[in-house]
Amino acid sequence: MKLVKSLLLGSAAGLIAVSGAQAADLPVKAKAVEYVRICSLYGAGFYYIPGTDTCIKLGGYVRADALANTNGDYSIGQGAPQGGKNRLSGYYTTRARMDFTVDTRTATEYGVVRTYADMVFSYDTPSVTGSGGGTTAPTGAASLGLYHAFIQFAGFTFGRTVSIFDAPWQSYPAGGPDFLPGGTNWVTGINQIAYTADFGQGITGSVALQDQSTGANGQSNLWNASAFSAAGSVSSAGVVTVTPAATVAAAAMIQGQYGVSDWGGTRVPDIVGQVRVDQAWGLFQLSAVAHNIHSGYYGSTEVTNHPDDKWGWAVAGALSIKNIPTGAGDTINLQAVYTDGASHYNFQSLFPQTMFMYGGSGIAYQSLAFAGIADGVYGTIGGVGTGIDTVKTWGFRGGYTHNWAPGWASGIYGAYASLRYGDTGKALICANFVAGLAPSAGAAGCNPDFNLAVVGGNLVWTPVKGLSFTTDVSYVWLDQKYSGTISGAGTANSAVAKPATTYELKDQGNLQVLFRAQRNF
Repeated sequence: MKLVKSLLLGSAAGLIAVSGAQAADLPVKAKAVEYVRICSLYGAGFYYIPGTDTCIKLGGYVRADALANTNGDYSIGQGAPQGGKNRLSGYYTTRARMDFTVDTRTATEYGVVRTYADMVFSYDTPSVTGSGGGTTAPTGAASLGLYHAFIQFAGFTFGRTVSIFDAPWQSYPAGGPDFLPGGTNWVTGINQIAYTADFGQGITGSVALQDQSTGANGQSNLWNASAFSAAGSVSSAGVVTVTPAATVAAAAMIQGQYGVSDWGGTRVPDIVGQVRVDQAWGLFQLSAVAHNIHSGYYGSTEVTNHPDDKWGWAVAGALSIKNIPTGAGDTINLQAVYTDGASHYNFQSLFPQTMFMYGGSGIAYQSLAFAGIADGVYGTIGGVGTGIDTVKTWGFRGGYTHNWAPGWASGIYGAYASLRYGDTGKALICANFVAGLAPSAGAAGCNPDFNLAVVGGNLVWTPVKGLSFTTDVSYVWLDQKYSGTISGAGTANSAVAKPATTYELKDQGNLQVLFRAQRNF
């Protein structure tokens, strides 16, 4: 009996093991794979994000630039070190850049919800400033930029993108360099809240509250021309040297700095409006802005008081004519602008706000042109504070693009801008000029007004879709209004190794060439 029981239990165990093994060998139904689907709602390149009804598009470009006769990528050829025109100036510069964009869109009952981001990674050729003991070692200019980061919903835009004051082509009416005046260029973005109403037939109207942060993206300078003070230094031997305030002011002036840029805190964003007609024949746009000018104090503490706020403003017009008789795809783009206390809306965000350029001279050690851009000037005269004297400017730019054959196109472009200081501003600036620079013509030789012109052209070869090679030649001319010569301790410019001696005040120019390879994806 015991033997039979053992046989039965063994047989049962064997059957269970076999059936378990067979069960383990049965195929398991795989989970369905969700493939990425093409989204055709918003044009080519969009795909549905798996598991959602949101479409996404990735894009960007890789670019390599090489430029001759400049120390900055598409810069104006002025300042340190290029403006010195000596051994510190570079004969060339290069830039490698990658741009990466992410565009998402979702259809909702309120319309399309869109987000967009544009990130830029760059590396530029190193440069040096100073000489001898003041030399700054070459350092690579690696940078990360966020040009766009915004949300669009029901006509509203929240975040960072181009200004509605801009023309659609920013400051590139036919390609060209970054520094064309004659209108704004927030191609690198500015923080804002905007609303656009579409009236049909290609007619839209927009309003925006736009950041007016100082620096590269907001105001120009606001000169406190009376804020210069004496500077002291101590040598390694313990010797104390005091530089008089007049010399400090003079040394700043010859680099285009006419005072301490003395803004107060931000109070009101720029208020911008725009009306646009965009149709098959081309485009017409009118833009306007109100810009609050809010200064710091006359002196270093709040008891020194301050000038009252003022409002600056600017108006601009833009016109684009498409498919002109010279050929299919040919375009003419034109812009004009007038500003009063809002100079950055003419001399735009990528334009230097202080300038100096040296050259040759037949009557002095060398020649020099310098200029400073500001929204306004204030200070004290006879111990009494002035109000803010606003700076007025006007300018225009334009370009023509012609398509010669499939894969070949060229452009010509030009820009001209003029800046004028008011009487009070000139009095404050020229007091420093006379006190520190010993001008041969005295006060009569002082005039901080200036004009600036840019002309250029380019040739673009596109051998295959998305790949282009560009050669661009541009020339800039600084027409300054000072006259005579200057001399004294204040003429030393250590940033470009210039000694204190006699310089002729004279117009200057710079020619530069760009070679670019770019692959869009």
